[in-house]
Amino acid sequence: MLFRLRQVCWEHCETMMTFRQALGLGRPLLLDGAMGTMLQASGMPAGATPEEFCMENPDTLRGIHKAYLDAGVDLLTSCTFGGNIYKLPKSLDVFSFNRRMVEIARQAASQAGRPVFVAGNVGPTGHFAKPLGPVEPRDLIAAFATQIRGLVAGGADLIFIETQFDLAEARAAVAAARQECDLPVMVSMTFEQGVSLTGSSPAIFAETMQNMGVDVVGTNCSLGPDQMQPVVQELLTACECPVMAEPNAGLPELRDNVTVFPLGPEDFAQKTAPFAHMGARVLGGCCGTTPAHLAALAQALRGMESVDPPKVTRAGICLTNRSQMVRIAAGQPLTIIGERINPTGKKALTQELQAGLFDVAMQLADAQVDAGATVLDVNVGAPLVDETQLLPELLQRLVARLPMPFSIDSSNAEAIANTLPYCPGSFLVNSISGEAGRMELLGPLCRDFGAPFILLPLQGAQLPEKAADRIRTVENLIEKAEAMGISRRLMMVDILALAVSSSADSALQCLEMTRWCAANGLPTTLGLSNLSFGLPARELLNATFLSLAAGAGLTSCIANPSAQRLREATDALKVLCNHDAHASSFIASYSGWKPGEGSVQVRQGTGAAAKPLPRPCSTATRKTCCPCLTLSLPKARTRLPWCRKRSSPPLPRWARVMSDANTFCPSSSARRKPCRRPLPSLNHCLKPGAGPRCAPWW
Repeated sequence: MLFRLRQVCWEHCETMMTFRQALGLGRPLLLDGAMGTMLQASGMPAGATPEEFCMENPDTLRGIHKAYLDAGVDLLTSCTFGGNIYKLPKSLDVFSFNRRMVEIARQAASQAGRPVFVAGNVGPTGHFAKPLGPVEPRDLIAAFATQIRGLVAGGADLIFIETQFDLAEARAAVAAARQECDLPVMVSMTFEQGVSLTGSSPAIFAETMQNMGVDVVGTNCSLGPDQMQPVVQELLTACECPVMAEPNAGLPELRDNVTVFPLGPEDFAQKTAPFAHMGARVLGGCCGTTPAHLAALAQALRGMESVDPPKVTRAGICLTNRSQMVRIAAGQPLTIIGERINPTGKKALTQELQAGLFDVAMQLADAQVDAGATVLDVNVGAPLVDETQLLPELLQRLVARLPMPFSIDSSNAEAIANTLPYCPGSFLVNSISGEAGRMELLGPLCRDFGAPFILLPLQGAQLPEKAADRIRTVENLIEKAEAMGISRRLMMVDILALAVSSSADSALQCLEMTRWCAANGLPTTLGLSNLSFGLPARELLNATFLSLAAGAGLTSCIANPSAQRLREATDALKVLCNHDAHASSFIASYSGWKPGEGSVQVRQGTGAAAKPLPRPCSTATRKTCCPCLTLSLPKARTRLPWCRKRSSPPLPRWARVMSDANTFCPSSSARRKPCRRPLPSLNHCLKPGAGPRCAPWW
C-alpha cells in the first residue's frame, strides 16, 4: 500500500517533470538493460548490424523498449550506442538515424501510462584523440555533435554518454553536448582493476566530469556487481552530483564456445540493489541483463523512498590529466606550479620557439618534474611567435611525455581557445582578467571544457595596489562568471604580487587579499618571483613571504620548483601543516641538512659588511633621487651597473617615483610605464658605447 501511494504521488507530480527534477526527488531511478542480446533474441541475424536491423525493424525495437517498461524502468536508452560517423554503417545518415531511434523510444515511452525519460545514447568512437591517437580533437567533438543533434531532434530528455574508456574522449562528448543543447548529461566510464583503459581512476573521472558540470557520473560494463562495488564507493566519495551504476550480469564465462553472463535475475538484483543503499541514485543493467533482471531489481528496491548519498562538499579547484590529479584548496599541501616554460628572460628558449622547436621547453619540463612540481605552466609568448599555433603544438608534446596537469598561460585568448581541445583532463587557464571581452570569450570555453581558471584582478590601465581594489575587481569578475553559468569550483584568484621594491606594502596587501579569499572559500595563487623583483637575496624574500602567505591561506604559487629555499620552505610547511605523516619524507630528505651560508653582503676582498647607502637613496623620493645619484656615483661609466646591483631600493623604484605615469609593475612588461626622461646623472651611461653593455633599463 505504501509503495502504491508513493507511485501515485510520483506519477501525479511528474506529469511535466524534467529529468533534473526527478533526480531532485531523491528516489532511485531505474535504467533499462542490455540491447544487443535482446536484439539477437528477437531475430537479428548473425552478421547484421544493430543499427541497420533497428531501422528496418522498428516494431521489434519498440517491443524491446516495451518489455523494459513493463519491468518498471524509469529511463529508456535509445539504440544509438554506435550512432557516430566512425561506427555507423555508411548506408545510414548519422543525424537521421539518431533522430529516428529516439523517436521510436519516445513512442514506446508515451504508451507507458506513467512518466518515462528517454536517454539519447552516445557510445565511444573507438578512436583516440591527439596526441594519444590520430584524430584531431575538434573532429571528435564534431562527430559527437552531429550525433547529439539528431538525438535532440528526436526528443531526448537527456544525453547519456556511456562505456567511455578514455578521459579525453569523454570530455569531447560532453563538450559536444554543451555545444548542441542544454539537456542534462549523464556520463559513465568503464573500469578494470581500478582504472580505465587509459589509466584514469574513478576519482579523476568524477572530478573531471564535475568540472564540466555534468548532472550524473557513473560506471557501467566490464564488471559484475561484486567487482563494481569499490568503483561505486570511490565515485560516491568524489561526487557532489548523483551517481549511476550499471553492472553486467556477472563476469562473462565461456560455456560450450558461447559467452554467457552467469547471474540470473534474482542474484543480479540481490547484488545490485545495495548500490542504492550506498547512495547511488540511478541503477540499471549492462551486458547480459534482460527485462527480467530489471524487474527483479525494481522489486528489490520496492518501498525505498529515497537514496541518501554521502555528503561531499569541497572548496578549491581540482586539476586533472588522465592519470594524475592535483587539488588546490585549503587543507591541501601548497601546490607549486612550475614557471620555467616561459621565454621571458630565456634567450635559448625564445630562439627555439621562434624556430618552431621544443627541445629546451621539454628539458625545462623534465627538470621541474624532477624538482617536484606537480603542475607546469606553459607559456610561449615570445616575439615573432604565433601563439595560436605554437601553444597547442607544445602542449601536445608535453601531454604525450608527462602525466601531470598543465597550466595554459597566454595573454592571447585565441591561443587558449585553440589549446583547450587538446587537454585530456581539466587543465588550468592562466588567466582571465577584467580586460574588456576576455571573460566573455574565455569564460564559456572554460565552462564547457571544464577548465579551472585564474581570476586576475586587473581592470583598466591602473594596477590595483590596495587589497580592497583587488577584491572589488574579483567580486565583479565572479558575478560576471556566475551569470554565465560558471561554477566557483572552476575559479582560483591571483592575489597579484607587485614588487616590494616599487610598492613598500605590496606584501602586506597580498596577505590581506589572501585572507579575504580564504574566508570566501577561494583558492589562491601568485607569481612568487614578482614580489622580490629588483632586490638582492630574492630566494630568501620569496621563501619568507611564502611561509607568511601559507599561514594566511595561500594554496598555490607559480614559481621555480628548483629554487632551494623554496623547496625547503614547502617541505617544512608539509610537516608543520600535517601533510607529511610522521615527517617521514622530511626526515628522509633533510637528515643531513646544514644551515646555509650567511647572507650578509660582504665586499669582495675585504671581509667587511657592505655599508648602507646614503639615506636619500633609501627613501627614494622625487626630490632626493637626483642629489643622491649625483653625489653617490663618482664615475658615469659605471653608474648603471652600480645602480642595478647596489642601490636599495633598486632602480625600478626610482623609475616608478619619477615617472610621469601613475603605475609601474616590474613583473609585467606589457604594463611598464617607467620614466622616459632619464636622470641627467645617467645620461652619459645610456649613450651608445658608454659603459660596459649599458642597455636602457626601461
